[in-house]
Amino acid sequence: MRHFLPAALLISALQPAFAGGHVPAPQHLEPPFWWAGMRETQLQLLVHAPKIAGSKVVLQYPGVRLQKVQTLPNPNYLVLTLQLSPTVRPGSFDIRFLHPETRQERYQYQYRLLQREPQSAQRQGFGAQDVILNLVPDRFANGNPDNDRIAGYPDHVDRSDDGGARHGGDIAGIRAHLDYIQRMGYTMIWPTPMLENNMPRYSYHGYAATDLYRIDPRFGSNEDYRQLVQAARQRGIGMIQDVVLNHIGSHHWWMQDMPAPDWLGFQGKFVPTRHARTTLSDRYAAAADRENFSYGWFTDTMPDLNQRNPVLATYQIQNTIWWIEYVGLSGLRVDTYSYSDPAFLARWSASILREYPHFSMVGEEWSTQPLVVARWLRGYRNPDGYRSSMPSMMDFPMQDVLRQAFSGNESWNSGFNSLYEALVADQLYPQPERMVLFDGNHDISRIYSVFDKDAALVKMALAYIATIPRTPQLYYGTEILMESRKERDDGAARRDFPGGWAEDKVNAFTGAGLSDAQQDMQRYVARLLNWRKTATAVHKGRMLHFSPEDGIYCYFRILGKQSVMVVLNKNTESRELALARFAEGTGQRTQATDVIAGRQFRLGEKLSVPARSATILELE
Repeated sequence: MRHFLPAALLISALQPAFAGGHVPAPQHLEPPFWWAGMRETQLQLLVHAPKIAGSKVVLQYPGVRLQKVQTLPNPNYLVLTLQLSPTVRPGSFDIRFLHPETRQERYQYQYRLLQREPQSAQRQGFGAQDVILNLVPDRFANGNPDNDRIAGYPDHVDRSDDGGARHGGDIAGIRAHLDYIQRMGYTMIWPTPMLENNMPRYSYHGYAATDLYRIDPRFGSNEDYRQLVQAARQRGIGMIQDVVLNHIGSHHWWMQDMPAPDWLGFQGKFVPTRHARTTLSDRYAAAADRENFSYGWFTDTMPDLNQRNPVLATYQIQNTIWWIEYVGLSGLRVDTYSYSDPAFLARWSASILREYPHFSMVGEEWSTQPLVVARWLRGYRNPDGYRSSMPSMMDFPMQDVLRQAFSGNESWNSGFNSLYEALVADQLYPQPERMVLFDGNHDISRIYSVFDKDAALVKMALAYIATIPRTPQLYYGTEILMESRKERDDGAARRDFPGGWAEDKVNAFTGAGLSDAQQDMQRYVARLLNWRKTATAVHKGRMLHFSPEDGIYCYFRILGKQSVMVVLNKNTESRELALARFAEGTGQRTQATDVIAGRQFRLGEKLSVPARSATILELE
């Protein structure tokens, strides 16, 4: 399903309007345009211009009524609430801001209501049938060197600096390599945020937004982003946008002219968070600690937003919906999810799904405790009565166990046994298959380095991620064994993908210069992920697993007559596996196809499994 508007209409809608060429538009009016036919019929407009608060507001358009004009403590702001008729038609109308006494026109803005694409509200999100690619746009590929340096943006390109400088990757670079992403078997792309981050330094990561309605020009334009989503969709790939609700960058335009004293946590005073994420579920937690967690700042360069301010809360909800509708998103990944105001998060998640009932969102709750993560899931019954509408969360608990299990020794309480026992937490998750399990991301060390550069362990871990009841996510470069430090080092974990720059001598997109081990891993990942696209039993089937024994872990995914058998063998020697123990999973099936090797064979009494391997069989 595609959800796009004609480019000319969208471009014109983003441009500020002037009346007769002499009446200026407000400095900001957000959202800059909207759509007819949205389920929510109230539209809030945040307007910013010098001393606009005393203005008389006039507008006239069939199906649009100015319901409320609200002032904020800062006289440079007005908040308009428009009531839209369910039958309002697309079109444009002038919003005029008049001097309260002379009635002279001070500002004017031509507002547009656009036509939604058919079935926009019914768009389907991502799920267990998908595999998500997480990439850092600045470090993936530089498709347009002309936007590396932009006037007014001080943080420039320096590829010799992994830790804090920009490297020049952009939207054009992602678009140029969509064929590679498709060929590898990914069906969703999650780039780290691409909104404007006009910060003095360390702006490449995207988590310090300075304009919530604008793509950073060093990545491209809003229209470039929209076209990227369209081009990806044509290849069967959806786009997941990284949303940051908790904070903004210290150079956001709000910071130069704050709308209200309570717009930020702790009245705009820098109070660092203690990251005490358990406080929201802990019956013994002090109220002051809960307050610090929800409203404390990450750093002094990332002001914490206070969503108890109702205007700000509505602003953020509408901003999220605007991006979904504008570019045709397939999902959202929500950064630092639990750090925002809990009541706001409940309202935000419900509002998104009210507008898009089949949409997908995954939140980041960086905790290894399943109870802490489960709190935010739709359908989970919290003892304190808190209810969320989030369909899924990042599975940090399982990811942590996975890294320890594959890199550690085998014993009764470690190795594969810890993986086996960790799945008991799935009873906390209303839909465990929607939990996003990942090998790595932009914030943690690369799995190949954590596994002491053991490619066999990487293959086994990826097979596990791809075949248990989860929605898999892989980090860019895993498929070519990219390295980092073992301990956290963001710069090392976010190094450039080779081949994304014209001067690169190694090109992972073409295979030029890759080692034999890198090419072997690349082929393995492509085979695994492309097979998974049609493995319905893996998408929807029930999980049946047997307790690990002697370094071997065996489990099944079963859907009707379809059955997938997975055997993980961590031993340094091949093993003969007696199949009688696994009759509950094999049933009467006598034929097997090794999905990686591509060979068919007849099942006997024993199954030979190679050393240090993941054997994935389709049983017939």
